[in-house]
Amino acid sequence: MPKKIFVAATMQNDGKTTVCLGLISCLRKYFKRIGFIKPIGQRYLIEQGYKVDEDSVLIDDIFGIKINIKDMSPIAIEKGFTERYIEKPKKESLVRQIEKSFEKVSKNKDLVIIEGTGHAGVGSVFDLSNATVAKLLDAKVIIVSSGGIGRPIDEIVLNKALFEKENVEILGVIINKVLPEKFKKVNRFVRKGLLRNGLRVLGVIPYKQYLTLPTMRQIKEELRIQVLSGEKNLDRIVNKVIVGAMEPHDALNYIGEKSLLITPGDREDLLLTALSCSAIGLKRKCEVSGIILSGGIIPHNSIMRLAENSGIPILLSQKDTYSVASEVHDLTVKIKPEDRKKTKVVMDLVNKFVDVKKIIKLLD
Repeated sequence: MPKKIFVAATMQNDGKTTVCLGLISCLRKYFKRIGFIKPIGQRYLIEQGYKVDEDSVLIDDIFGIKINIKDMSPIAIEKGFTERYIEKPKKESLVRQIEKSFEKVSKNKDLVIIEGTGHAGVGSVFDLSNATVAKLLDAKVIIVSSGGIGRPIDEIVLNKALFEKENVEILGVIINKVLPEKFKKVNRFVRKGLLRNGLRVLGVIPYKQYLTLPTMRQIKEELRIQVLSGEKNLDRIVNKVIVGAMEPHDALNYIGEKSLLITPGDREDLLLTALSCSAIGLKRKCEVSGIILSGGIIPHNSIMRLAENSGIPILLSQKDTYSVASEVHDLTVKIKPEDRKKTKVVMDLVNKFVDVKKIIKLLD
């Protein structure tokens, strides 16, 4: 019978998947055969003809788990799923799906990492909260939260109550994305605060801005916009966003390393400025990661030839500049299989800041 760790969070985007990724990397030194499953997924891709949660695809791609991808993600919450369930509940069918997939995922494994979806109560609307699923699979829980001291402790204690109601054992807590300038203070007080509530801290991980930076490929995919040129360079990182509503000489003061310029396609003066700046490295480090042309306007052919020769990814959106900038700002950046550098950073962070040996001891 394999050991089982259920990784939950206090809210979305606390870093469950990155913690799972880092834990698998570290625990492979101690457990030869590790399985992974995300029983209920909300963001899915089509893989091998199945709707599969994107986090399962990521883990499979990085570690080569050698499990049927559908069993790593048995239930995908597609549009209308909740309404259909409320009209016609089918808990027993969902439970059987999870149990059947888990049986396959855990076969001949020493350890199985189970990734939850959101906080302990997520899934209650269709009778399968994270706490319920953890109980169903007889797994011990690690709660992931992010930020500082007060809010994370409040949310963790609330989640603790939901897991305890299901008689699920909590191994401990990992605090993620702690600002470096507050790390020492948070590390000290969050440990004291959680200990008072009967919870041990297994790790405190500092915030790394690099992990939150999107690539041009991610922007293209999330905004669902067209690539006009520079497709081979879509994996460039974007560190800064500039909205082209200024004069070219003013734009030079803002274009920096790994910049994304968003501008109407008829602002050829700004396009030439960005292309020239990137080509000659004007003033300081000046690297344009990409350009999004708004308003569905494609520049003159001569400008496009220069853009193609530069290799800079040029994307085209039919929306106005403000709408495009807002969508880019609101992006939730998740690690993708091709993000090998980010994957390495995550593995190193978990290895350095999480007490993996303590987790192994608590599993025994």
